[in-house]
Amino acid sequence: MNIAEYSISHRVISWMFVIILLVGGCLSFFGLGQLEFPEFTIKQAMVITQYPGATPQQVEEEVTLSLEEAIQELEYVKHIRSISSSGSSQITVDMKDQYHKGDLPQIWDELRRKVNDTQKDLPPGVYPSLVKDDYSDVFGMLFNIRGEGYSHRDLENYADFLKRELVLIPGVKKVAIAGERQEQIVLEVSREKMAALGVDPNWLFSLIQNQNVVSNAGRIFVEGRSIRIHPTGEFNNVNELKQLIVSTPGSSQLVRLGDIATVHKDYEETPSTIYHSNGFPALSLGISFTSGVNVVDVGGLVRERLNELEGQRPIGIDLDTVYDQPEVVLESVNGFLINLAQSVAIVIIVLLCAMGVRSGLLMGVVLLLTILGTFIVMRVVGIELQLISLGALIIALGMLVDNAIVVTEGIQVGLQRGLTRIEAAKRVVKQTQWPLLGATVIAVIAFAPVGLSDEMSGEFCVSLFQVLLISLMLSWVTAITLVPFFSYLLFKEEKLTEQAKDFDPYQGALFTIYKQLLSFALKHRPVTLIITVIALFSAFVGFGYVKNVFFPPSNTPIFFVDYWMPEGSDIRDTETEISRFEQQVLALDGVNNVTTVIGMGAQRFVLPYTPEKQYSSYGQLVVETKDLDSILGVISKVQGILDQQFADVEYRVKRLQNGPSPSAEIEARFYGEDPVVLRSLAVQAMQVLRDEPLATNIRHGWRNRTPIIRPQLDEASARRSGISKQALDEALLINFSGKQVGVYREGTHLLPMIIRAPEAERLNADSLTDLQVWSADHKNFVPITQAVSSFDTEWEDPLIIRRERKRMLSVMADPQLLSDETTDSVFRKVRAKIEAIPLPDGYKLEWGGSYETSRDAQEAVFASIPMGYLFMFLITVLLFNTVRQPLAIWSTVPLALIGVVAGLLLLDAPFSFMALLGLLSLSGMLIKNGIVLVEQIKLELDQGREEHEAIFHASVSRVRPVCMAALTTMLGMIPLLFDAFFESMAVTIIFGLGFATVLTLIVLPVVYSLLYKISFKQFHYSNI
Repeated sequence: MNIAEYSISHRVISWMFVIILLVGGCLSFFGLGQLEFPEFTIKQAMVITQYPGATPQQVEEEVTLSLEEAIQELEYVKHIRSISSSGSSQITVDMKDQYHKGDLPQIWDELRRKVNDTQKDLPPGVYPSLVKDDYSDVFGMLFNIRGEGYSHRDLENYADFLKRELVLIPGVKKVAIAGERQEQIVLEVSREKMAALGVDPNWLFSLIQNQNVVSNAGRIFVEGRSIRIHPTGEFNNVNELKQLIVSTPGSSQLVRLGDIATVHKDYEETPSTIYHSNGFPALSLGISFTSGVNVVDVGGLVRERLNELEGQRPIGIDLDTVYDQPEVVLESVNGFLINLAQSVAIVIIVLLCAMGVRSGLLMGVVLLLTILGTFIVMRVVGIELQLISLGALIIALGMLVDNAIVVTEGIQVGLQRGLTRIEAAKRVVKQTQWPLLGATVIAVIAFAPVGLSDEMSGEFCVSLFQVLLISLMLSWVTAITLVPFFSYLLFKEEKLTEQAKDFDPYQGALFTIYKQLLSFALKHRPVTLIITVIALFSAFVGFGYVKNVFFPPSNTPIFFVDYWMPEGSDIRDTETEISRFEQQVLALDGVNNVTTVIGMGAQRFVLPYTPEKQYSSYGQLVVETKDLDSILGVISKVQGILDQQFADVEYRVKRLQNGPSPSAEIEARFYGEDPVVLRSLAVQAMQVLRDEPLATNIRHGWRNRTPIIRPQLDEASARRSGISKQALDEALLINFSGKQVGVYREGTHLLPMIIRAPEAERLNADSLTDLQVWSADHKNFVPITQAVSSFDTEWEDPLIIRRERKRMLSVMADPQLLSDETTDSVFRKVRAKIEAIPLPDGYKLEWGGSYETSRDAQEAVFASIPMGYLFMFLITVLLFNTVRQPLAIWSTVPLALIGVVAGLLLLDAPFSFMALLGLLSLSGMLIKNGIVLVEQIKLELDQGREEHEAIFHASVSRVRPVCMAALTTMLGMIPLLFDAFFESMAVTIIFGLGFATVLTLIVLPVVYSLLYKISFKQFHYSNI
């Protein structure tokens, strides 16, 4: 008893299987997690180390080098990149692709141990290194908190309140606040008053620090009770701080802090990050979700809780939505479900028209059950509904009925020839079950390079392979079980009359035209092959004219403006300038919301977005337009404003991407030791890019050199005056920037106490020569000129960037955003010219940007192709127990390129990474069709037909199932033509499969006859 007979005779089990798929699929669908993008692991961590007062070169040599050397010892490391700036080292560590999400906690632990072990080797004055392994957290709901007339403390208090409430919601992983400004107690001490009263600065510092320290005073035992002792003396308010006695012991004068200093509360002058929301100062509140949850449901809970807390929101404080992933996901999933429904409807209509009402309904029901069964397995293995998995379902739709078409068509032919329903089902399933399994496995393996790739883009697209694997294998199961079962229920047995015996089931215009074409091709085989080879050669030539991109932009109406002031700009000046630009952007028609971040990038709110690191001269605008249609118009206006009114700044306008994206589309990396030589090479490369009118956003990573003031210490004079270098540094620090001398506690807030000179002295550069320095030897202040001979100005590299432990300067550019040019086309125009730049010995050039990202992704995919194709070839050999038949099948695979190139050029669609995956998948589809055809030839030969008759008759008999399988796949892809992410893949599959299917039905019989040396000279199809 074969599986078809079992399904028909055991109706209860078959109906139970149907009910499980139907009910279980519906329940699983509503229980699936929903995301915007598939989860992929950003295998990065940052090691941040502060070294106050050190030059970029000192940071590089004394901190960065030691840490890089230790980190490099980890076997997991793929790339190490570092930025050494004044007082700060930022090291980014990328781990190798083969390590997955579950491996990372252990890897981060080992990284911390390596970094901690290195701390003892770092010089004095270096703060402990901070390892940030949550760098890849995605805050799917991002809000700005603003309130006109409210202080930062008020905004922070409300943000903290929301954080405490929202983090308790099930499914919320983390709530983060960014843009906080440190409040501090400022002591503006006049050096003239200190000098007049003879107050020792060191005594003042230690007094303030020790007076407000929390220390243990012990306990006393009294009558069996232990009573804690807690002396007074701590500062409870700012006025108490003013009353602090600062005169030295034995002094005849009673000097209080308020006598020599102005004490007040203020915010830090140079915060690390500043946020604006639509032009108002703001805080950023980000909410990230737990892995695997339905973000739509969790987002609903967040909104519901925010509505409940609305009564506790202070009047005048607004909560602006920057990004609402649950809403985006809901719209995206609903849109894809509509596409999915349209595709299902298209496939069913095609089946109804081509194969009759009963056959069409049968395969439509089986298709729906297969999709529902796919949802069950997706729920079990934890695959969410998101961009890639939903696209995979649409791609699979047409392929899911391939097996059902073959079985149904075989049953219909059997019934027309007088077989009973059960005999027809048994016969066709027995003949086709293993060839169909082999063909299905091959179709799945064609997508395997995606699933086997460890590279980031492979991980991003892995659910494409997983969903196709599940759905296609399930389609084979339903084809050999439910199709015979429903055929038995729906089809009627036909009595075989004499007229029916002579009935030719392969009549009609389609079959007549095909018979004539096939007959001509078989009689003129050299001509057929020459025409095919010419068409294939033309496709190879035409492929050079196809545009190339890696991933297309997102459909989300958001774009970014990266804004770089000259390096060395104070963050306050950056804020002032970017605020002018911000106001002009807000005034544009079509702009819905503008979030401005100064000092670094925004919190990561989608996976493809990579925040910029910390620079005081950097700012970014996150601009949301009213809809996708208006985004290009707004971008054009923004670029016009920047070109006309902000010509002295560097900027980059970029769209939100759908997949992993580099920091610049075109990047030339120069490696070497001498900064002067590196900058010289950069100048030459930038000139090449400036000469290319289609290149824009031209810049390099080391930025402009910045001035530094170098007081020249006269050691002899300084020694006579009793001034040490530390005393000189401290005097300069206090006079201009301020020095922290303690901590003031205010409830849950710890405020640093900063001592500095009054504003009139602090902000006056001329006061530098009038500065008084405390002499520990003479116990009084002496003029700085007694220790410093002159004040010289020198220039330094503000940023020293390293990659793979070598100094590296990157020259970056992008193609014109509003032009038809792609990154690849602009890159090809400038590549040879930049590579022609002569490099000194010890220097090298390396290409990064989209070229590197795309190359790595393709290499990762192609690395698994040989083994996958070998396995596919072995399956075809095992199916036919010969080599010549598989060779005939595989000869048709390159034919897909003809249609692919024609389609991409005709529709002006780019060849993207997704198109590459579509091209690879075509091989599986074509081999599957070829197996169906060659298997039929084998069956015809086993039935005793002549070789030439078997080839011709088998080809004719397979026209309908092969064409139907291709047609359903092609038409099912139509909804994806209107999705930017899947457009190029849809074009690739529709045109590639369409052309290749027609050619396969002609070329495969020709190649087969040549391999087996079968003559068709005297053949005429009317004689069969």
